[in-house]
Parts: sequence; C-alpha cells; structure tokens
Amino acid sequence: MDNLQTFLLGQGYIKAKLKLTKTNHFEIKATINGVKGVFILDTGASNSLLGVHNAKNFNLTIEDSEIKATGAGASNMTTQISKINAIKIGKWKKQKMPIILFNLTHVNEGLLSQNAKPVDGIIGADILKKGKAVIDYEKKYLYLKVI
Repeated sequence: MDNLQTFLLGQGYIKAKLKLTKTNHFEIKATINGVKGVFILDTGASNSLLGVHNAKNFNLTIEDSEIKATGAGASNMTTQISKINAIKIGKWKKQKMPIILFNLTHVNEGLLSQNAKPVDGIIGADILKKGKAVIDYEKKYLYLKVI
C-alpha cells in the first residue's frame, strides 16, 4: 500500500499542516466566519471552543448556554454558544457549525508561562468527527474528508 498521504488524498481527504508547540500541543490555523485564527487541536475536547473575548472579532452571534465547560485546570465554567458558523481548515469547509465560547484566560496564561504563544481557541472532537479526521502524528498533518 502507498503511504498514508497518498491513500487519504485518493479517498477525498484534504490535508492541513499541524505545528508542534513548545508545550507539546498541536496548533492549527483555521478560519471562522472569514476570520483567520490559531487553535489548539484537542482530540479530548468534546466541542470546539473560542475565547469569549474573540466573539466580535470572529463575527459570532452569541447566546447563553446551558453547557458547563470542564477541562484541565478548570471545571463548571459558564459558557455561551454561537450556533451557526462557517469553519474552514485548509480546503475543508463546513457551514452551520456551533462553537462554544468561554473564558480561555487560564489556557493562554498556561501557554504564556511556558513561553508559547496564546491561541484563539480549540478545535475539538465535534469538527474532527464531522471531518472524519485522521491525524498523522509523525508527519504533523491533519486530514479531513471533503464531503
């Protein structure tokens, strides 16, 4: 069998470059509602998240949410939701994607304390599942299926 890239591209996937950070996270560039940003790729995050302070910058219409965010170092955090958003990663696009908004201060403070750059948000399992994602950890690529 050919290598993973050849196989996946032949199956209708696109590839997007991942960057391994100083904190051993993968960073990925994505566009939300036409605005470019930098995100952590987090397979353990059930939803994709954006820092609430970025809502206006990313042209989000927000409303209060019943969802409480829980993650490393934080729990039971209040969130908001933006229900209809256009997300683009490389050449992969998805319309009408919800995004959870919450305070990312603790995440970015942790990154800054490790001399890493802050991020706009987190790409989570919701997008990875929609895109039938395959991660090539060795070559640092994310593959998403174009449907």
